[in-house]
Amino acid sequence: MSRTEDEVRDSAKEILGFNDDELNVKQGTGQITTFNQLGFKGVIDKPDGWYLPTDKMAVAIILETKAEKEDVQSSKWIAELKKNIEIVSSKYKRIVGILYNGVDNYVLKFKDGIYEPVLDAAPTLQPKAYYKALFKENKIDKQKIYNLTKKINDCLHVKFVMNNLYHRMIFTACALVAKRYGAMLIKGMEFSVMTNSILNTLSKSLEEDRKQNLKLDTLIDVYSSIKMNRSDNQEAIDNFIGWISEISDCLDSDYWNGEDVMGIFFNEFNRYKRKSESGQVFTPDHITSFMYRLIDVNLHDRVLDATCGSGAFLVKAMCNMIKEAGGVNTDEADKIKSCQLFGIELSHDIFALACANMLIHKDGKTNLAPLDTRSGEACEWIKKKNITKVLMNPPYERKYGCMKIVQNVLDSVPTGTMCAFILPDKKLEKDLTDKKYGNKVLKKHTLTNIIKLPENLFFGIGVTTSIFVFETGKPQKGRNIIGYYIEDDGLETVKNQGRQDIKNRWQDLENYWIEAIHDGVDDRFNTRQVINPSEHLSYQMKKKPFEIYEEDFIKTMMDYEMFQRGIDVKEFNDKLISKVLYESDVTEKNGKINISIEKEY
Repeated sequence: MSRTEDEVRDSAKEILGFNDDELNVKQGTGQITTFNQLGFKGVIDKPDGWYLPTDKMAVAIILETKAEKEDVQSSKWIAELKKNIEIVSSKYKRIVGILYNGVDNYVLKFKDGIYEPVLDAAPTLQPKAYYKALFKENKIDKQKIYNLTKKINDCLHVKFVMNNLYHRMIFTACALVAKRYGAMLIKGMEFSVMTNSILNTLSKSLEEDRKQNLKLDTLIDVYSSIKMNRSDNQEAIDNFIGWISEISDCLDSDYWNGEDVMGIFFNEFNRYKRKSESGQVFTPDHITSFMYRLIDVNLHDRVLDATCGSGAFLVKAMCNMIKEAGGVNTDEADKIKSCQLFGIELSHDIFALACANMLIHKDGKTNLAPLDTRSGEACEWIKKKNITKVLMNPPYERKYGCMKIVQNVLDSVPTGTMCAFILPDKKLEKDLTDKKYGNKVLKKHTLTNIIKLPENLFFGIGVTTSIFVFETGKPQKGRNIIGYYIEDDGLETVKNQGRQDIKNRWQDLENYWIEAIHDGVDDRFNTRQVINPSEHLSYQMKKKPFEIYEEDFIKTMMDYEMFQRGIDVKEFNDKLISKVLYESDVTEKNGKINISIEKEY
């Protein structure tokens, strides 16, 4: 016996979860509720089921049920579904319409006035989360993220007069965290309402995570301290909310790779200030990916970044490890997030950024500590974590204790730990002569590889860098170092947007270099070097051959002759130019200019 429409509706309510308790949402099923009662003034039509979030930027769902004997592909029923979607479209931009007869279903997506049948929709009715996810981005639009981030930065800087770059970053990151955890951010709301909604959602989302890491309160402290010089521009408030919603949609993409969105977000912000107050240089995303593979990090590792900045290495490690574990819904994923990622950051503001970055990726339990890695306290903290891999890009200047940080980390992790540091090319070698750093480190640890990075990697800060790979607890004892030079990473400078992989060249290059370095060869670029640690602790660039040209020889002879005769060079040049311009006979023949000077000088 086939089911009636009432029976189908009741079944759909359970499957979709329209009877769940959920804040800021009107949801349910029935026969007597009108659209007028649901907030669509004057509309007396009655939907069979509805999911209507208070946030009009979110996805709405409209359900139409039919008896089991009815055909959900019928044009009559599809027209009825479209009519109800059109009613809802007066308030929502993204709507999923579902026709269901207890066995079959027909699904429509509606966005920006366009209907699109979901031909590959699941053949059976699914929980509402499945239908909301139909609007996840199918591809990360990096250009879109660059543009949105620039708009947000300019808006906060100019419209709200928020002059501190890191406060702009933290404010935006906190808004994204709040959005990810269900904050109600709606166009038209006052500034104070928006900021309080963000703060309340932050506090609520951190309740459970505080049990493991009380330092997460730093994020709330920093957010609460941020001040605006202006907050009365409603258009700017609405724009900010809209842009945050769009970035949040990109974060929800099934194609998200851990770094695509937030890596762009942080790099775009940092384009305005390449170095932080603590001397940090933020690591480009493609280099974090390369270093992860360079030292063979895997899902079982316990990864440390003891100057973690905004958390780029930790997010990259988390993403890749979870992929290897089988995805975000596995028990291993929870273990990776809570027990296998460790970060230290001294700067109060940047520590807050790291917390926000991890929370954006739905992880508030990562072990982050606001410590000074130069201190004994930090060393003791590291020793207790049983670290197996280290990925770091410490501050470069000596005044920030660059080599002290490197040395402390190497001395504090277990013997045999592989560690990769980005450092200035000559950082170890500069101190080789007085044996203060270079030789001191090599007495306890082995420097296995030096990979010189492209000279324009950190354009604008005047520093060329290499990756230094160490194996801890094993003295160098004269063992040679193998070096390579990645002269070109395939990225190109895009006006006002920094360096980007616009031709998608890096992935092939990364694959090549990982294989070449692991195999100890470099057939394509021929840059492999065997470096004697007693002579050098850096990759040695080939010297250009000395060349002298006839013009150089003649110029040198002329300079010497004028010196011998006591002729003032500037006065001679001025008179010669005057003579050529005003007292010479200039002719042209066969495209050549001839100058004839009759009078003697």
